Amino acid sequence: MQLPDFHVHPDVWLLFGSIVAAYLVAVRRHLAVVGEATPRRTQALFLAGMGVLWVGADWPLHDLAEGYLYFMHMTQHLLFTLIAAPLLIAGMPVWLLRALLAPRAVQRVFRLFTRPLAALVVFNGVLLFTHWPAVVEASVGSEAIHLSLHVLIVASALVMWWPVMSPLPELPALSPPGQMIYLFLQSLAPTIPASFLTFGHTPLYPVYASFPRIWGMSALTDQLIAGLIMKIAGGLLLWVVIAVIFFRWFAEEQRDGLDRSAYQNVQREIGAELGR
Repeated sequence: MQLPDFHVHPDVWLLFGSIVAAYLVAVRRHLAVVGEATPRRTQALFLAGMGVLWVGADWPLHDLAEGYLYFMHMTQHLLFTLIAAPLLIAGMPVWLLRALLAPRAVQRVFRLFTRPLAALVVFNGVLLFTHWPAVVEASVGSEAIHLSLHVLIVASALVMWWPVMSPLPELPALSPPGQMIYLFLQSLAPTIPASFLTFGHTPLYPVYASFPRIWGMSALTDQLIAGLIMKIAGGLLLWVVIAVIFFRWFAEEQRDGLDRSAYQNVQREIGAELGR
């Protein structure tokens, strides 16, 4: 069996097109009113994040995930949570984030859920919920439930990444050591549901076992690959981020150490001159 026949998903194009249009209008309006240009790199990161969401939500990945292979469903989740979400945060200018969080009630709720412990609980709670067999079966049978779950997944991922990537001093990110510990804990949490997929001897999701087989792949092999994607690919992405944080922090510490040493040398030279 080959790929599902190509067809456009109008709801995906309409939703993502509207979000991109609203973002670009806000950026241009901010430039016209305030005179402050949003860096092209920031805009590119946001558009890249939306592009990753679109890849996960449209043909062929959407069709393969909802009618054939569970590991494609897992690939969608990885794209949404570990790639698209941090790109979207990096692509949001500070002034736009402050505008979105301006209502006091919104800011209070956001502050509550983006605390590190709360963010871990929310993200992993959503992870477990959306991989519960009854929920997976319901999402496959209803486009409305399917879309709602994807919105919930992306929202929980934005919450999860905030303690690492927040650009707002009023809602600050953790220190680099704190970020590394936080992401280390996050890399451990998905191994529990991934183990059920990797080591299961019967299909965990009967609805996927009932779908037409594609590429000669059995339901158990499909499930095994899904577990490996969650455990290995997801963990590897998080560890790459941990490594980047560590080397940046190490470089900053070295630079600060050199700056302090240079400052002390200047002080000694000034003291020697004054002592003459």
